[in-house]
Amino acid sequence: MEKHTDTIMKCRSWFSRFAWLFVLYLIGVIMFGAWVRITHSGAGCGSHWPTCHGEIIPIAPSVETMIEYTHRLTSGLCGIFGLILLGWAWARYRSSRVLNGMLVTLFFIILEGAIGAGLVLKELVADDSSVARAIVISLHLVNTLMLTGAAALTAWWSEGHERPKLTGGHGIKWLVGAGLVALVFTSMSGAVTALGDTLFPVAPTEGGGLFAHVRDDLSATNHFLVRLRAVHPVLAILTAAFNLWLANHVIGSPELGKGARKWAILLASMVGVEVLLGILNVMLHAPGWAQLSHLFTAQIIWISALLMGASALNHTSGTSITAR
Repeated sequence: MEKHTDTIMKCRSWFSRFAWLFVLYLIGVIMFGAWVRITHSGAGCGSHWPTCHGEIIPIAPSVETMIEYTHRLTSGLCGIFGLILLGWAWARYRSSRVLNGMLVTLFFIILEGAIGAGLVLKELVADDSSVARAIVISLHLVNTLMLTGAAALTAWWSEGHERPKLTGGHGIKWLVGAGLVALVFTSMSGAVTALGDTLFPVAPTEGGGLFAHVRDDLSATNHFLVRLRAVHPVLAILTAAFNLWLANHVIGSPELGKGARKWAILLASMVGVEVLLGILNVMLHAPGWAQLSHLFTAQIIWISALLMGASALNHTSGTSITAR
């Protein structure tokens, strides 16, 4: 019996490791997708999907085609890895939150692929600056957050943690919910701003510095993507301030558990880094590497805030996952 228990715990450990690696892989694919946008490679395969210029494997591809094609391959692997984890969860955690978490994760993987395909088929890629592209890009970002959030929760649950308890007299759930909603809207505005920075690169302004940039961007003669640049920094500052306060509140509340405090410390640290990266982005006129760093940190902030909230709402580790 003891040997059987040890085997189950080892299986859980290996699943958890693979699940967390999958989360990191997802973030890598998301950053690759941003690189496709930054390099204007979204139309690298033309308006064809799932083929590339009508071919399964492009012959004599351009640089843009290779970037887009590689992104499609790495995105396709998300589905394969997701199916592997789903089958593993079915075998080891049948009828549990881990299995349900993988089902939700796979759903968002499929939806992510469908949105990406829609962007290509509707030609909302490369140099397209339409309102439709801005809307789809922001919704794409929301789905990305749901995907990484579901994957992170699945990995976290596989370690033995219980579902968050949404009932109770304290108001932490409302604070956490407000912080997560703020992050979603800030990320949506960030996606639109990044699109504007790619299509309408920021040019150095002589005299006036930052205020001159803001004044010029808000000019009624500018494209709407340029005028919207001023929205993201304001939302980002407000959201950063709120989440820093919330993280500090969790850190100073021993009753919320060590797990919640651990994620709160990571959240506070990453918010500080993100603010510095945001300032750097503005000062350096949004170079590609700074945009990617900004995006990576934003994903870590999202996962940290989500798991901080989950831990705070239920900080005791559960042992009720059914392994077979």
